[in-house]
Amino acid sequence: MKVENNGNGTASGSTSQQQVIRENLQSLVRQLEAGHSEALTAFLNAMGAFRQYSFGNVLMIATQRPEATRVAGIVAWNQLSRRVKRGEKSIALLAPIIVKRRPSDAKNTNELEESTISAVVGFRRVYVWDISQTEGEPLPTLGEVTGEVGESLDHLRQFLSGAGIALEYDESIAPAQGVSYGGRIALLPGQSKPEEFATLVHEAAHEFLHKSERRTATTKTLRELEAEAVAFVVSKAIGLNPTSSADYIQLYRGDAELLLESLEVIQRTASQILAAIQPEQAISQAA
Repeated sequence: MKVENNGNGTASGSTSQQQVIRENLQSLVRQLEAGHSEALTAFLNAMGAFRQYSFGNVLMIATQRPEATRVAGIVAWNQLSRRVKRGEKSIALLAPIIVKRRPSDAKNTNELEESTISAVVGFRRVYVWDISQTEGEPLPTLGEVTGEVGESLDHLRQFLSGAGIALEYDESIAPAQGVSYGGRIALLPGQSKPEEFATLVHEAAHEFLHKSERRTATTKTLRELEAEAVAFVVSKAIGLNPTSSADYIQLYRGDAELLLESLEVIQRTASQILAAIQPEQAISQAA
């Protein structure tokens, strides 16, 4: 549905900006109420194959392969239908050797089982490879943003500049697509224009909503939910198709109930951004 500009600087048609925002939010609520999508389930299953490494092992990865983004052992890669390329050099890490010990003063079998403790008695060397060292099936993703941004991306950049928010492009933030620092936003270079637009709106929402005293009254889950909901609403309003917003919110354990509690701030922030990037222009709603 579109609201066409009638040529005299005003929008014509029955759908107002606020109606578009409300309808897009209702769409997002329905997606959250539907639960995990197949894409999110596949993504979570794949991510379960990757371990969380200690600070020491993170340093070892950075020393041996600074450009590494996602590492796993050969068994894990094989389970993900990927194979380590011939001749690739492994990354050596240290894995703890854990044994179970029973106290000598335990009196019976039940007490032995209940009082068994685990102890680290040493470390052994293990080997992992970065995803760039493997080949095979691509890892599951959460979808992408598609469509045409037109001049909206340029208008968004100008709006943020006028608000005193600097924009830069930085490869070092990978795998994050964007980061909000408070007065400064960094984006990962190489994104498509629709993806860059949605990412920039997400980070702009963080700037407006979560870089003030209000931050102390929010949780990480709420902050990511609000920012992604604003990105979804604004992206849909200019005609883009953001397919992964509900999945992203659920990754941070957000849900429809929490979204409904933040409707006011989401609507207000989305309206503020839309008014700035589409002054006296037509606003479209993706079907």
